[in-house]
Amino acid sequence: MVTFRSVFVLLCVFILQKETPLANAVFWAARKGNLALLQLLLNSGRVDADCRDSYGTTALMVASYSGHYDCVKELIMQGADINYQRETGSTALFFSSQQGHHEVVKLLFEFGASTEFQTKDGGTALTVASQYGHSKVVDILLKNGANVHDQLNDGATPLFLAAQEGHVTVIRQLLSSGAKVNQAREVMSSPNSASLKQSSKHVFIFVSCLQNGYTALHAAVMSGNLQSVLLLLGANADPTLLNKNSELPADLTKNDRILKVLRPKILNGHS
Repeated sequence: MVTFRSVFVLLCVFILQKETPLANAVFWAARKGNLALLQLLLNSGRVDADCRDSYGTTALMVASYSGHYDCVKELIMQGADINYQRETGSTALFFSSQQGHHEVVKLLFEFGASTEFQTKDGGTALTVASQYGHSKVVDILLKNGANVHDQLNDGATPLFLAAQEGHVTVIRQLLSSGAKVNQAREVMSSPNSASLKQSSKHVFIFVSCLQNGYTALHAAVMSGNLQSVLLLLGANADPTLLNKNSELPADLTKNDRILKVLRPKILNGHS
């Protein structure tokens, strides 16, 4: 149990260490979920709820990433900017979506979080939630206006990212919300580009390295997930579409079970 005395002693330690500003104590409390310390610091009037590090990361982002609901709510009630973007463009909603903290995501929406903000690589809360297979978060985002057609700068859509990772539930959600099953990636940024850089001892990376012209079906086939392939084919994914290397999805696998469902449709001209 956190006592006032222990909180006070810890606060004194932060104050006495001149190289560690009070803002670092706020970040520590937000990261660890120490609500008592966070309240003590914010109520002292000596540190702002929107204090940030050199990358523009705020305490709200840290608490959201860590999934500490009460700390997130406290920061919001103390006036933290919900939609503030760090230097990479990420917001608290992006971080909570990335980590699958659906209750935090719901809380952020209650206080005005927006789904429209993008990272420098074009990432959104929906693209990152889809990539990591957080179906509860995806559901909340879609119900709160997230665009199912969001794209990273390299052309990857939420459906493509979910198919690439074999997240069947998310694939189904996105298709039900109108995702374009045959949309191909059209733009390619530098290989292995990262949407986020290291900050506060966390590394947030978007990696999407398939080449131009790949569809969600190409991605699903390469992942080796038969259920994903069947789901996409059931939604009229076209197995006869070529990527920029003139490869069919069937050319990208040696998996007999996947080839068994692809080849008849190719021979029948995608009927």
